[in-house]
Amino acid sequence: MRASSRIFMLLVCLAISPMSFATPMPQDPASAGAQEKDRAAIGAAVQNYMDSWNKHNVHAVALTYTEDTDLINNFGALTHGRAQIEATFGPMLAGVYSETHQTGSAKSIRFLKPDVAAVDLDWEMTGAKNQDGSVRPTRKGLHSLIMTKQSDGAWLIAVMHIHEYTITPPLAPQTSQPPAR
Repeated sequence: MRASSRIFMLLVCLAISPMSFATPMPQDPASAGAQEKDRAAIGAAVQNYMDSWNKHNVHAVALTYTEDTDLINNFGALTHGRAQIEATFGPMLAGVYSETHQTGSAKSIRFLKPDVAAVDLDWEMTGAKNQDGSVRPTRKGLHSLIMTKQSDGAWLIAVMHIHEYTITPPLAPQTSQPPAR
């Protein structure tokens, strides 16, 4: 198992520790209202990330992440912390991503704890270029996020995994079992 996968699994295990099973989130109307407020705050945080990206403001993009964030890109490379986010994405946002426009919408939000949420975003990026300046095709994929609620009520990205969809078509459902060997 790769180190990045182990880090992600560790964070997920910590987020759903036995304490969260022993004390399920209450379902009273007040907590339901708080959860809806948090869903809206998560949506606003996602939009802030997209807007910052589209302005090509690497510092503002980095501020949408926690200080000790982990980002795994679609090639499996790990970027750790805000400073490394800025160092990694700064040249890209000034170069091959300088004319990109990214959109995204929450596909699902699942609260693991009142202050920890697993968020899946469908995303699309246009305007990316290759190093030679030629335009890349539209990119589409899924951002898998673990977001955490901060003391001021803001939600930040603690973990992001970037998945890019391939052009490989999905397999057709199997109707029979493969032959035994």
